[in-house]
Amino acid sequence: MLGNPTKTTKTKRNMKDLLSLKISLHAEIEAILNKQIKYEAYSSSLYLAMSSWCDDQGLDFSADFFAKQSEEERGHMLKLFNYVNARGGRAISPEVTGIPQEFDSFHSLFEQTLQQEMFVTQQFNLIADSCIQLKDFVTFQFIQWFLEEQIEEEYVARRVLEMFDVIGEEGTGKWEIDKSIPKVAYSKE
Repeated sequence: MLGNPTKTTKTKRNMKDLLSLKISLHAEIEAILNKQIKYEAYSSSLYLAMSSWCDDQGLDFSADFFAKQSEEERGHMLKLFNYVNARGGRAISPEVTGIPQEFDSFHSLFEQTLQQEMFVTQQFNLIADSCIQLKDFVTFQFIQWFLEEQIEEEYVARRVLEMFDVIGEEGTGKWEIDKSIPKVAYSKE
């Protein structure tokens, strides 16, 4: 005799019960967090490409700015990645493709930066909404940090774009803007 079929079924059910205890993350939340991991990886790669473009153009301060932004976005990706795994889910290492290497202008970099950050804010709002609908208040609280961070990200991009409007790129304007990039900061007060 190969075994008691009742015992095998019971063992399978117990294993399934044990696996469900391991995961405290709703499947839908896990899926949207994995999508966000990919968006953060894309942002990191995009900003790294922008950094290289600025370096090639002799815009050293902006190259440093975008390199730091790239690292920050990678940090955001890892924060999400580690959270998914810590909650018993399975974080997916994203494949990132379609990163532009050429940009129309110095100004267009910051327009694209603001658009990217507004998109990311929208995605975090959708995650927060899903958390509320699914009553996942632990993840909702975790996401609050990212929502606060997005205020800063959008603010900085908007302020830089205002510099283009005020200073302009003609003559030494481009270099003045580049020198001013490190001074743009968001204050929570």
